Amino acid sequence: MQPTAAAADLATLGGQTMGTTWSVRLLAHARDDLHAIHAGIQAQLDRVVAQMSTWEAHSDISRYRDAAAGSWIALPPEFATVLDCALEVAAASDGAFDPTLGPLVDLWGFGSAGTPRRVPAEAGIAQARECCGWQRLQRRANGRELLQPGGLRLDLSAIAKGYGADLVAAHLRAGGIGAALVEVGGEIHAFGRKPDGTPWRVLVESAADEQADLEAMPPRVLQLEDAAVATSGDRWHRFEQDGRRYAHTIDPRTGIPVADAAVAVTVVATDAMHADAWATALTVMGAQAGLEFARNHDLAARFVIREAGRLREAMTDAFAARLVQA
Repeated sequence: MQPTAAAADLATLGGQTMGTTWSVRLLAHARDDLHAIHAGIQAQLDRVVAQMSTWEAHSDISRYRDAAAGSWIALPPEFATVLDCALEVAAASDGAFDPTLGPLVDLWGFGSAGTPRRVPAEAGIAQARECCGWQRLQRRANGRELLQPGGLRLDLSAIAKGYGADLVAAHLRAGGIGAALVEVGGEIHAFGRKPDGTPWRVLVESAADEQADLEAMPPRVLQLEDAAVATSGDRWHRFEQDGRRYAHTIDPRTGIPVADAAVAVTVVATDAMHADAWATALTVMGAQAGLEFARNHDLAARFVIREAGRLREAMTDAFAARLVQA
């Protein structure tokens, strides 16, 4: 996509990555080479794909999957950083987030293995669960080497896009860009302020395909300055079988998609990597337990919940404090 300058010294860039799109709005000056900036952004996102995409046969995550049992695999620094965060959230959420769900993701047809999306047999679920478990991950060399005990398959799709947004933001900062709104597949990292001196504003994800009571759930706008936001939910990747909906978010504790998944869970954090991971963890917990957890741990989170065919919202005080007041 060709970069185009926007009004008020804003430039808009965009492209494709990780099976989705990316866009960046940044504060630009006449001296800035937008083509070079565009190429630099794409290069950062290509690094994430080369390291963490299960769809790439020669990526680092695929290399780990295919490694012999008992071997130690060296991790690039970006991969190690993402795994650090994944394990941090896994422990804090008591396993609601788990980066080792690759076998289950593939079994349910949401992964790169090409398995049809269908409800698998209980025996297949049990067998796949035996190959999962974040507690099985062993590292050394300050987290830069990871043991393949045999059969472990990582899946970082619930955190990689958020990290990609963070990586792009850091790259732009290092290149002298004073302000930008970075979006990768819906996950956002914003820093600095717009040319008029006001913070960035973003509309919170909702559920366009379902009927929402605008009085009970009005449009929400977040104000972001050096902050990030990510959304997880059941409307992006799902299938229906025998009249039941199965979302792509799998509960590591059961091996099956979350039964009472919120339509959308949005989390605001200091970086998009953590926001992305926590949005998934809270979705796995379920609407009621997830909201209670978020409140008890001071997470800025908003839940869009489906009840009797209609939608309602619930949010923590930390999230409400981020909203633009009407």
